Amino acid sequence: MTAETTAIGVDWGTSSFRAFRFAADGEMLEGRRAQAGILAIDAGEFEDAFEELIGDWLDAAPDVPVVLSGMIGSRQGWLETPYLPCPAAVDDIAGALVPLTLARGRVIRLAPGLSVRADDGIPDVMRGEEVQILGAVDLIGSATATVCLPGTHSKWARVESRRVTSFSTHMTGEVFDVLRRHSILGRGIEHAAWDEEAFLEGVTRSGAEGGLLHHLFGVRAAGLFGDLAPEGAGAFLSGLVIGHEIRAAAPVDTVYLVGEEELVRLYREALRVLGHQGEAVAAHAAACGLFLIADSLGRGGGR
Repeated sequence: MTAETTAIGVDWGTSSFRAFRFAADGEMLEGRRAQAGILAIDAGEFEDAFEELIGDWLDAAPDVPVVLSGMIGSRQGWLETPYLPCPAAVDDIAGALVPLTLARGRVIRLAPGLSVRADDGIPDVMRGEEVQILGAVDLIGSATATVCLPGTHSKWARVESRRVTSFSTHMTGEVFDVLRRHSILGRGIEHAAWDEEAFLEGVTRSGAEGGLLHHLFGVRAAGLFGDLAPEGAGAFLSGLVIGHEIRAAAPVDTVYLVGEEELVRLYREALRVLGHQGEAVAAHAAACGLFLIADSLGRGGGR
């Protein structure tokens, strides 16, 4: 007998759309993915895209909660939702969901994202990652953890008593891409090559005196003197910026990593070189987090 759908969750980001339908116990009954991120959809056409992608699910399960997270709730998305200040748990997010009524009359709900202010008063924000973080904590079965989501804008979050209490964002992936494609450093990089040893050397170099800006020009100088071959320069640069990120985050316990498999592997290696422990979390952390929020909503969580 086919299990009944009790909730639908959607992780709708900048570049991709991922949807999941769940059974009552949280089992993912079906998942769909499309290259239909918010940047690929014209303003005013989000509802049409949504109906095209999972309209049949809405037809088949007319009364179950539907929760959307990610950049779909940003200023460039379907409906801008306010950020929820940390600390925040699953029930807090469920209580802050913003309703949106479709033309068919169905009400769906968008997650708010999280915000935090550092000790110096500078704000930081995330949209969508909070769902992955809380899903990851549930998957590892720990109420307290340090979670890292490596990527274009890497997130480092501290979770205590199943609440995101603080986090910081590092533009590591974007800076790496800009440097290798649009700076003088790119002239000395063989972009199709990868050298694992050079990557680890870059991680180690991040701890030397001089700081990141000095270290970056060192990539250029090392290439000029033949100390760094073009085949290894890109990997060295990657290790350098990831090493600086990890040192800035200064983890004190095991770091749980959520993200694309190869990137998680690189972060685990970088953490190892710097004397830290890194552990990969199952790739379905976002799905788990969406179910937790939908389940909380169904139980009246946050009210």
